[in-house]
Amino acid sequence: MSISMYRLTIPIFQRGLDTLKSYLDKAESFAAEKGIDTGDLVGARLSPDMLPLSGQYQRATDSAKLAIARLTGTAAPKFEDNETTIAELRDRIGKTEAYLATIAPDALEGTETSEVVISPGGNKVTFRGDEYLASFALPNFYFHVATAHAILRSRGVPVGKMDYLGRFS
Repeated sequence: MSISMYRLTIPIFQRGLDTLKSYLDKAESFAAEKGIDTGDLVGARLSPDMLPLSGQYQRATDSAKLAIARLTGTAAPKFEDNETTIAELRDRIGKTEAYLATIAPDALEGTETSEVVISPGGNKVTFRGDEYLASFALPNFYFHVATAHAILRSRGVPVGKMDYLGRFS
């Protein structure tokens, strides 16, 4: 028996977004406890040539919404990529969650064989839907969630493996 594309996308993206929300809660508490400006955390980077925490949140939410749009052949909501506060990052996650909540399981039915074309770095790549999800969309999403984790951890925010994994249901 095969697993549905819906089960491989919407609940997984929702779980990752929940993780990102919990990181914001921990970052806010940590900043208050240590007397740190939350803006310093939102702008923090692992390396000068990497995106800051805000960029990781932007790319993670983009990865989720664009994966669904590409698989279903629909338009994803557009966001400005101008978040500079924890509240704005929470709002962005909320908008992404609201979009994902509009996707019915049947919207993803059969998308495992649909053609998905992307152009990372200007190089056109064509995938089958299931290959796109497994080899690009999910790894990309998790890369940005993990990098957000690493940025916060590097600044002393007490996030650990169980925070990354989230709640089990």
